[in-house]
Amino acid sequence: MTDTIRLDFIPGTLCDERMWSRLAPLLGEGNALHHVPLHQASNRPHMHRLIAEHSAPSSNLVAFSLGAYLAVEHALAHPERVSSLVLIANSARGLSENEIKTRQRNIPILERSTYAGISRPRMREMLHESHRDDQSITGLIQEMALDLGKEVLLAQFASSIDRPDLMDRLAEIRCPVLIIGAEDDKLVNPDYLREMHERLPNSRLVLHEGTGHMLPLEVPQALADDLQHFYR
Repeated sequence: MTDTIRLDFIPGTLCDERMWSRLAPLLGEGNALHHVPLHQASNRPHMHRLIAEHSAPSSNLVAFSLGAYLAVEHALAHPERVSSLVLIANSARGLSENEIKTRQRNIPILERSTYAGISRPRMREMLHESHRDDQSITGLIQEMALDLGKEVLLAQFASSIDRPDLMDRLAEIRCPVLIIGAEDDKLVNPDYLREMHERLPNSRLVLHEGTGHMLPLEVPQALADDLQHFYR
């Protein structure tokens, strides 16, 4: 990046600033990176207050998964506060029917049991096959999950399971938007990202191979290249 720029990062479910720990060193010196502590929120309005409180008055939002959906909501509600958007691994359509059913099934189980972190089947859904045995990735995901814990997961599940379809409103977003996803994402249909690109009037789309849902951890160099090109 040729000039210093403030980037406000919004993580996803059961993630904190460690989600960006492999990406941040690759962005170069002189960039002001700030993090929205989404895990502190107890409900959806609280999430939006945290985004407003921890982002710049005219922000460059870099958002992942749940955070990306919230970033779209924030841009629609406060267009004057958003200079640019980077939306990683999330659809403006919200959750798939399969994901909604999975969460509805898991919430009662979580409420009555001890939380032991991300299950092996869930980890396989989140990661590309080439990264499923990479302890530097799986270990960090589990570390965040266990540190943030059951109550954070329940709060995020309950407050974000009902996500209105925002596709028809995307034309309202006039700022530059970079959409980044994975062709092999098992949680987000890449066709939805293509549709977002068609509906956003000032957008760019990048779909990567060889990665699953967790792009900031799986392909940090590719993501850094995407950001550098976008802001340049």
